[in-house]
Amino acid sequence: MKRRLFFTTMIFWLAIGIAACSTLGSGEEVIVSQAELDAFNAKIANVVVDEASFPLTIEHKFGRTEITELPERIVTVGYSEHDFVLSLGVKPLGVRQWYGGYQYETWPWARAALGDAQPETIGGVRNINFEKIASLEPDLIMGVTSGMTQEEYESLSRLAPTVAQPGEYVDFGTPWPEVTRIHGRALGRSDYAEQLIAEIEASFAEVREANPGFDGASLAVAFNYNGSPGIYASTDTRPRLLSELGFVTPEEYDEMAGDSFFASFDEERLADVLDVDMLIWIASNDREIRQIQRQALRGSLDAAQEGRELFLGKLLGGAFSFSSPLSLPYLLDELVPMLEVAADGDPETAVPEP
Repeated sequence: MKRRLFFTTMIFWLAIGIAACSTLGSGEEVIVSQAELDAFNAKIANVVVDEASFPLTIEHKFGRTEITELPERIVTVGYSEHDFVLSLGVKPLGVRQWYGGYQYETWPWARAALGDAQPETIGGVRNINFEKIASLEPDLIMGVTSGMTQEEYESLSRLAPTVAQPGEYVDFGTPWPEVTRIHGRALGRSDYAEQLIAEIEASFAEVREANPGFDGASLAVAFNYNGSPGIYASTDTRPRLLSELGFVTPEEYDEMAGDSFFASFDEERLADVLDVDMLIWIASNDREIRQIQRQALRGSLDAAQEGRELFLGKLLGGAFSFSSPLSLPYLLDELVPMLEVAADGDPETAVPEP
């Protein structure tokens, strides 16, 4: 059962991503200004690296991993893992391809943190290139956001100490503060990790205080997979993120998802399942948004008719999905004004039918 669930999850994970080239450095280049580079470098200039904390042991779903000394050669096999490493001022040698098609698999919000580094792609959604990883001679492999299998963990551990996700969360469901803390420990930067968490949580608290209408409002974070609508459970990072603003995911979604972080359902159930105060659709591109808007029964949703429906395309959807210390400030800046308008339920703000 668990093996079947894993492969179902991976098929879904592949479907929500845009295939990107796997050639070193290929993809859309993001231009970063000198001011952005200077601002990030100034932010990490005084980061304290605690070499005395090593050796240390990190527990995860496959056991315990000992890191004997401060790692210097880092490879990330999680889909959003490199964001967390970069946020701490560390530049990985290898990163995993997910979607977006950006150069070095690095999205705009993380490009200043990458600087002039040129990490190699060590795998895509379907697989991990173990030979490529071995050639980089890592002394630490981070895979908290990878959903790795036991077999993959064992293979990676033969190459270098490998950290998987904690056992208490569903695959791809570890909360962003916990992911940040794990990376902070592994990289000897726990104090700075806590600083990043505190800064972002303070931003969430400010938004929640300024928008009491968010508190207790029901929320659906939805998608369209292969022509079928679906929703994310409260265990997924996206609804969990918005719970920090006060939104509540219906318990029914968790029942539908079971041991997974998402569930698909028949379009005939659209009005029943998506009868919520705030409806957010996640899409990888404009084509997917148009497909969602063309769903025959979508126009009957109260949220659609009353302007309480949002569509997040490539950049915002990506920032939402990465949910990292680098993407979250960008997400809050862009998404919160949209939520505030949608929360008013003004029919004039509703997205017109295509």
